[in-house]
Amino acid sequence: MNPSSLTPAEEYLKQHLQDVRDLLQKQKLEETILQHQAMPHHDLVENLLHRSHQVALRHKLENLHSADIAYILEALPVEQRLVVWSLVAADMDGQILLEVSDAVRATLISAMDTSELLHAAEELETDEIADLAPDLPEEVLQELLERLNDQGRERLRSVLSHDENTVAALMDFGMVTIREDITLEVVLRYLRRQGDLPVHTDKLFVVDKNGILKGVLPLKRLLTQSPDRQVADIMARDLVAFHLDDDADEAARAFDRYELISAPVVDHEFRLRGRISVSAIVDHIRGQSDEERLNQAGLMEEEDIFSGIWKSLKNRWVWLAINLVTAFASTRVIGMFEDTIVKVVALASLMPIVAGIGGNTGNQTSMLIVRSLALGLITPGNTRRLVAKEMLIGLLNGSVWGAVLGVLAYGLYSDRGLALVMASATLLNLVVAAITGLAIPLVRHRMGMDPAVGTSVLLTAVTDGMGFFIFLGLASVFLH
Repeated sequence: MNPSSLTPAEEYLKQHLQDVRDLLQKQKLEETILQHQAMPHHDLVENLLHRSHQVALRHKLENLHSADIAYILEALPVEQRLVVWSLVAADMDGQILLEVSDAVRATLISAMDTSELLHAAEELETDEIADLAPDLPEEVLQELLERLNDQGRERLRSVLSHDENTVAALMDFGMVTIREDITLEVVLRYLRRQGDLPVHTDKLFVVDKNGILKGVLPLKRLLTQSPDRQVADIMARDLVAFHLDDDADEAARAFDRYELISAPVVDHEFRLRGRISVSAIVDHIRGQSDEERLNQAGLMEEEDIFSGIWKSLKNRWVWLAINLVTAFASTRVIGMFEDTIVKVVALASLMPIVAGIGGNTGNQTSMLIVRSLALGLITPGNTRRLVAKEMLIGLLNGSVWGAVLGVLAYGLYSDRGLALVMASATLLNLVVAAITGLAIPLVRHRMGMDPAVGTSVLLTAVTDGMGFFIFLGLASVFLH
């Protein structure tokens, strides 16, 4: 990225990263020079110099937000990362662990002992502990459960008992509840005594004595209505609420559709269990987007760019191995038509065009299907219509671009037969690509697998193999 195109926030962040790098580099340089200097009290001087660098780094980190420190840690090699991590204030450890990526979090946790992990977790809210829990050692999680009070322990176990892609995994407990039989003046006095409100509070939740959700009181109504009015008279009873086991993606779509800032989460008895906020939805969408991009590239999991070579290799091997097998299969298809290629040398230069345009068409279709599946737009009732539409698009694109490539082939080689083969092969391969781009994600989704994982690798294999087979097969029949 061109430095001149950075926003002020990005410039601010990158400057802090550069400052930390400079401090680390200066420390390394001075310690290296000192090691080659003979002087009295060498160890004492080295120790004092080391402490002065630590003080400078610690002072730098004390003035940064936890998200900024997380960014810096992710941008540093593992050795430097652990040096910086050791100087972070202990009361910030928990928030930073939540901010960093899963891969980087693993390296930071591995550098912490049990007492440090417990202290970091105890600084967090219950819902935040739940986000961190899957990465904590079992013995740390058990001891943490023992230290929580009864309410915290019950809440944590409730969240952990649900799948990570449900609303329960995204909810927090930072909510304000009130009764419907009190006046707005009482509510206002109660809020003033509280002194603070949870982040993203745009409404209060109205419950009965059993915790059953009766409605919500938007802050806008609280501030604009007469203080003498009762909550029951002005609260909203028609509200958007989610159940604990609702799908997180569906909740994200509802937040977008209804422009929500927060929403209640209830159990099957409609008892209020927590709330879900827009920040949790944004984090979920960002995580899903990152995971989808990795899956489309054939990566099994998020990778720390500074992790060891062996770990990175294992993360990339599976789909590379599959790609190698499919590529070898494509070469065997070409090998079946060696005699034809020898007789018509022009085929060697033209066949990659057929395979390439097929791959592009298939990727367009598969990306559309993966996105539509993620948005819940594809149902058993509209699948057949979608298939017909994509096949028709494949036929039309194949006809148009087949004709264009046929004309180009004739212009280059003045061979009508070769032009006809080029046009026909393009038409057929684009239809095959459209069908394949539909079938792979739909089948994977039907089988309960992530439709985005490896789709591009499998699609490329099919469009390349079939493109070569169709083009060379037609050539062997019609060109002599």
